[in-house]
Amino acid sequence: MLEIRECRAEDLSGLLELYSHLHDDPVPVISDRILTTWENIIKDENHHIIAGFIDGAMVSSCVLNVIPNLTHNQRPYAVIENVITDTNARGRGYASAILEYARQTADKEGCYKIMLMTGSRKESTLHFYETAGYNRLDKTAFIQWL
Repeated sequence: MLEIRECRAEDLSGLLELYSHLHDDPVPVISDRILTTWENIIKDENHHIIAGFIDGAMVSSCVLNVIPNLTHNQRPYAVIENVITDTNARGRGYASAILEYARQTADKEGCYKIMLMTGSRKESTLHFYETAGYNRLDKTAFIQWL
């Protein structure tokens, strides 16, 4: 059964391993820069790294950032990034469960919307996000890479 929770300090290695499935990048060597970044993420109450575990192994994750806001009656909004499931565990509903947990977290935080972007052009991926409750019609996303 999938256990879903927010990542803790001891989950860094498992998360970095899972991220190797995101872009087929090798697992990075844990450096001072990674540790400092991780500590800042763990301390940030608006930064939620949500993960799913099977028998103690991380199999799926996403990042949910809650952003304070002065519009919409000062209700925050949320952004989801880095949705990933281990390539050997796909198609079992884990990412759907992670996204539902993220939606519940955003709702508890009083968010009025969640934005999610994907770089995928695969229709199956886009359909997956639509099935999870997201739509591609309300907004147009632009990215400027720095």
